[in-house]
Amino acid sequence: MPYRSKKKARVGRPNLNDWPARPAYEKSVFINCPFDSEYRDLMLASVFSVSAHGFVPRSAREAHADAEPRFSRILAIIAASKYSIHDLSRFTGEGGENLARFNMPLELRMAAAFRFERDGSSRPHQWLALVPEGYAYQRYVSDLAGFDPSRHDSSVPAIIREVSTWLSTLDDVLDPVPSALRILQSFPSFRAELANLRKEALEKETWTDVVLAASKCTPEA
Repeated sequence: MPYRSKKKARVGRPNLNDWPARPAYEKSVFINCPFDSEYRDLMLASVFSVSAHGFVPRSAREAHADAEPRFSRILAIIAASKYSIHDLSRFTGEGGENLARFNMPLELRMAAAFRFERDGSSRPHQWLALVPEGYAYQRYVSDLAGFDPSRHDSSVPAIIREVSTWLSTLDDVLDPVPSALRILQSFPSFRAELANLRKEALEKETWTDVVLAASKCTPEA
């Protein structure tokens, strides 16, 4: 996994003792991806990679009980995050009506708008787009054709590899940072810790559980 060439001051991990209090803007990474059971391990791979690099994973799930509309919650969380990750690998229709999902592209548009509107300000926004291997994305989301999105094969190692490569280039990343291989090797411990928390809560899982389990199991550099 590539590392930064310039020397930086060492950056520590965020303090999560007061979670779910609002994390610092420069440590917040919004994750935009499917949350169904089929995609679950890939979502957890993104969460764990974010945590292992010293950031706090953010999601609309963290405020699911709020009375505020979901769209407004997502907009507010992206606005409060310096970084975001958007997986656009789900592009085919699903179910009997063969309907495709448009939530992920919509949330990427929000992030892109913040990046453009805040360019040169003290609160910039940077985002990563994840797409399937190959060039199919140039047909179903052609506006990304001028960018260089990260490609993955829908496996946990590929998600950890691509997300870790991007995170390692960011200004606010943990220093030193564990390798992608160390993160992958620690991933089963994270899943087991989260499963234990879910069991203790009678199969109820909150975003707080996900974030704290990830923080507890992240490997040292």
